[in-house]
Amino acid sequence: MRASPLTRFFLALYVLLVAYATLHPLSGWRDPGGSALAFLAAPWPRYITAFDLGANFCGYAPYGLLCVLAVRPRFSAVPAALLALLTGAALSLVLEATQSFLPARIPSNLDVIANVAGVAAGALAGIMLAPRLDGGGRLGRLRAEVFEPGAAADLGLTLLGLWLFAQLNPATLLFGAGDLRGLFADPLAAGSGARHGAELFVFSEAATAAANLAAVALLASAPVRPAAPLRRLLAALVAAALAVRTLAFAVLMQAEQVFAWFTPGAQLGLAAGIALALATLWLPRSARLALAAMLLMAATVLVNLAPPNPYLAATLKVWEQGHFLNFNGLTQLVSAAWPFAALGYLVYVAAAQRRMPLQ
Repeated sequence: MRASPLTRFFLALYVLLVAYATLHPLSGWRDPGGSALAFLAAPWPRYITAFDLGANFCGYAPYGLLCVLAVRPRFSAVPAALLALLTGAALSLVLEATQSFLPARIPSNLDVIANVAGVAAGALAGIMLAPRLDGGGRLGRLRAEVFEPGAAADLGLTLLGLWLFAQLNPATLLFGAGDLRGLFADPLAAGSGARHGAELFVFSEAATAAANLAAVALLASAPVRPAAPLRRLLAALVAAALAVRTLAFAVLMQAEQVFAWFTPGAQLGLAAGIALALATLWLPRSARLALAAMLLMAATVLVNLAPPNPYLAATLKVWEQGHFLNFNGLTQLVSAAWPFAALGYLVYVAAAQRRMPLQ
C-alpha cells in the first residue's frame, strides 16, 4: 500500500502556504547582525497574547495531520508521528530563523514551542483518522466511489480545496479569483477618484461571480465518476464556499457585516452561475473542460477590469488594521494565482484525455 497522492499534494501545498504566511511581506531583507538562531536563547517575549499562541498552534496542527496521513501506511503510527514532529520542528525553526532577516517580523522561541505543540496535536489526530482515510476506511471508500482514481483527480481535489480557501479573503468580489492588481498595487486606491454608477458595480460582480462559479462547477465535474451524484456534490461545494465566505466576514469583520458580501451583484451572479452550471453539465467532458477554461479566462479579465468598490474599501479598513495582515497576504496570493493554476490543470486533463481516460 502506498500513501495517498491527495495528502501528499495537500502537504506540499500547505508547507508553501505556511512559509509564505510566516515570511509575508517578503520585503526589506537585511543582515540581522548576529546569529539567526539567537532568538532561541532570548528571554520570553515581553508581550504574550492568547491569540498569537492560538494562531501558531492552529497554523501548524494541519501540518502534523497531513504529514502523518501522507506517509501512512508506509510508516506505522509511532514512526509517522515522530517524522511529523521532527520535520515540523525543523520547518518552524527554519522559518523563524529566516524572520530574523525581515525587519517587519520578530522571531520568537515561544512561537516555536507553540508551533511544535500544534504539530504534535495534528500528528495525534492523523493517527486517529488514518484508518478512516485509507483505502479501506469510510472516507477512502467514498473517494474511490465518487472520484476517478489517480493523481490527476487528486490534483483537481487539491485545486478545489484551494478555491474554498480563497473565499476567506473578504477583499475580493464573490468568487472573484484572479485579481492581480493587489499583488502589484493597492486595488482599492487605484481609480478611487473616479465615479461610477451603481449599475456598473452590480454588473461587474454578477458577471464575475457567475463565470467563476460555472467554471469551478465544470472543473469539479472532471474527476467525478459518471455514476456519481454530480449535482448534489456541486451543491455541497457551493454551500461550503458560501459558508466559508460568511465565516470570513464573521471572524474578520464586525458582527453586523457578516452578510455584507451578499450584495445585489453577488445575488444575481450566484443565481446566474448556478443556472449556467446546470445548463452546461450535460455537455461532453471535453466540451466542459474547454468551456471551463474560457470562463476562467473571461472572469479573470473581467475581475481585473472591474472598478474598485468604495463601499468595500471603507468596510475593509476594519479588517486591514487588525491582526490579519499576514493572513490577508496569504489569501490574496491564493486567490490571485488560482485561475492560472486551474487553467493549467484543465489543459493537463484535456491533453491526458486525448491519450486515454482520466487515471
